[in-house]
Amino acid sequence: IFGYSGGAILPTYDAVFLYNQRKGVAGEEPMPLYVPANEQGAGFMAAGYARATGRVGVCLVTSGPGATNTVTPVRDCMADSVPIVVICGQVPTGAIGTDAFQEAPVPSIMGAVAKHIFLITDPKKLEATLRTAFEIARTGRPGPVVVDVPKDVQTWEGEFQGSGTLPVPGYRRRMQDLTSQTLNAQEAAKFFEMLGGASRPLIYAGGGVINAGAADALQEFAMTLGIPVVTTLMGIGAFDTTHALSMRMLGMHGAAFANYAVDDCDFLIAVGARFDDRVAGVPAKFAGKAKRIAHLDIDRAEINKVKHADWSHVGALSDALRALTAYGRDISFRPDYAAWQAEAAALKRVHAMNYDRESPLIQPYYVIEEINRHTRGEAIISTGVGQHQMWAAQYCDFRTPRLWLTSGSMGTMGFGLPAAIGAQIANPDRLVIDIDGDSSIRMNIGELETVTTYELPVKIVVLNNFGDGMV
Repeated sequence: IFGYSGGAILPTYDAVFLYNQRKGVAGEEPMPLYVPANEQGAGFMAAGYARATGRVGVCLVTSGPGATNTVTPVRDCMADSVPIVVICGQVPTGAIGTDAFQEAPVPSIMGAVAKHIFLITDPKKLEATLRTAFEIARTGRPGPVVVDVPKDVQTWEGEFQGSGTLPVPGYRRRMQDLTSQTLNAQEAAKFFEMLGGASRPLIYAGGGVINAGAADALQEFAMTLGIPVVTTLMGIGAFDTTHALSMRMLGMHGAAFANYAVDDCDFLIAVGARFDDRVAGVPAKFAGKAKRIAHLDIDRAEINKVKHADWSHVGALSDALRALTAYGRDISFRPDYAAWQAEAAALKRVHAMNYDRESPLIQPYYVIEEINRHTRGEAIISTGVGQHQMWAAQYCDFRTPRLWLTSGSMGTMGFGLPAAIGAQIANPDRLVIDIDGDSSIRMNIGELETVTTYELPVKIVVLNNFGDGMV
């Protein structure tokens, strides 16, 4: 748990301490509680934990300012599809709406930015609500769920049931529909008909691949068919950046060769990506030479939202990719993309990232290159937001998913340090580095105390450009 206490959440903190005390007496594992310098830090620590593991991060804060300080991490997690549960204290049920001390309308505020919000007024539903919150956070397209708990609900005493969830039939029906959406032979045949007519196919992979745990399935699909892969900022790590088929990151701050590959492809295969404006600035011109576009995603709302798809599938990405790979093997689909692979390799050589290597000044790119030489694509890297963030995306390698932690859609400065703390706590034996900027790190610089308090071996690199360099 990552949390900061306050009057309206004290009963829950007491419960955590009592629980851990009993576990200690019994010689069992306690429930670790990490206290940040600020509630926003707690939210980003929970997010870093979730991004680095795929598990649900937990944030425990008080009412009023404690809750409102978590609005930014909640929106950040919603925008990047990160599963966290934020448990907020609230004034007693009878005082809600009276402008009581440290009261804030959490359901109204959070309802606009979270995947779901619960206000618990019946203490008998507290247990079922918390289980349901975790279920909603982790299933389908992941996201943040907020549980607002009045103080009188926290002090209520009752028998622990140990099971049970809330009846949310509409949500569970949608989840059942999603999990039952298997990619059938007819769909696969249509896909391979399109692929068979292409000579320059390209995979465009987004953060959904990582959120779905589908990186292995994507790698098998791409390598079996020999199709080059570009990724979004959030998709970094979905495909090994050191592999010959990797064309790295595309978009506004992406590699020139990645963007040229998108321009040149004749069949674009979007997987867990949403044609974001930082990638498809002018949607009509994006992948302008592509005769066909295929789109696989967990969220039906993303299909045809920005760019028309000629073929689409909504469902679990891992299952769909494995079904396509298996179908290709069954029909002995053996395409010859040698010319296209050679063209992609030439693009990487001719339009490679570079900088002034003769400069007497230390170049930020050089610093990141040297870090990358030591980490070999195996460290967990978090960032703030700005130039340093994009340089890290451009010059760092990532062999596997969940090593790259960054605020993508929201672009939240101050993300890097608390996210690194959450990732280090989740992975105590891993090397965790926060590559940050001077303006970004000062947003949550108080979390340096959290690092020292818990003796965390987080490495922090600050690239100082004396201000907001990107803007």
